[in-house]
Amino acid sequence: MIYIKTPREIDAIREAGRIIARIFEEVPGWLRPGMSTAELDARVERFIRSQGGIPVFKGYRGYPAATCISINEEVVHGIPRPDRIIQEGDLVKVDIGVKKDGYIADAAWTFPVGEVSPVAQKLMEATRRALQAGIQAAKVGNRVGDISHAVEEVIRSAGFYPIYELQGHGVGVELHEKPDVPNMGKPGRGVKLRQGMVLAIEPMVSISTEHVFFAPDGWTAITVDRSLAAHYEHTVAVGEEGGIVLTVP
Repeated sequence: MIYIKTPREIDAIREAGRIIARIFEEVPGWLRPGMSTAELDARVERFIRSQGGIPVFKGYRGYPAATCISINEEVVHGIPRPDRIIQEGDLVKVDIGVKKDGYIADAAWTFPVGEVSPVAQKLMEATRRALQAGIQAAKVGNRVGDISHAVEEVIRSAGFYPIYELQGHGVGVELHEKPDVPNMGKPGRGVKLRQGMVLAIEPMVSISTEHVFFAPDGWTAITVDRSLAAHYEHTVAVGEEGGIVLTVP
């Protein structure tokens, strides 16, 4: 079933999204070499709760933390740990879900720690552009495949690879709703987009592979060749002229 949200519900999702957006404004000031991912997770959780939100990832299907923090070849769902230390030159992907007043927003951003390589810069820029292309395609009357194709076209034209096994999804009432939103596909295919649909559009991109394997923890997705990856995500309401981003300040 696809949940069609009312304008009031979309406004409630936007309120949850603003909490995430404010965290992403703070993270560059928090990140530093030598910091553990557990320490960053704790800071994020404190901020969420201080704003009247709930870290919806925590306890979801047994997940143990408030955030997913993934570094370099880890694409998504990295579990924060006291012994996972952030270093100069890392790409740190921070993925956050917040529930407020019963409604959920989900977003992710990739943060460079200090100076990163030129290819890392190019990867982040291409992934951000892919996200924007997907948002623009989230238009009433289009189909999910139009979003997927727009994302894939930007990624491949930059010489990078969308991750096959991982995708976006509906969001708002539940953390993961239908429809799935792959990062590769053909235009004109899939579910037709309607007013009131809310989607988490999230390009996940690698330098040299489409595929991941999962770490022994059962959560962390890692590129099969351990190549660098980036991840950006917004919660987006389908609109007449394109997607309306709900995870902004």
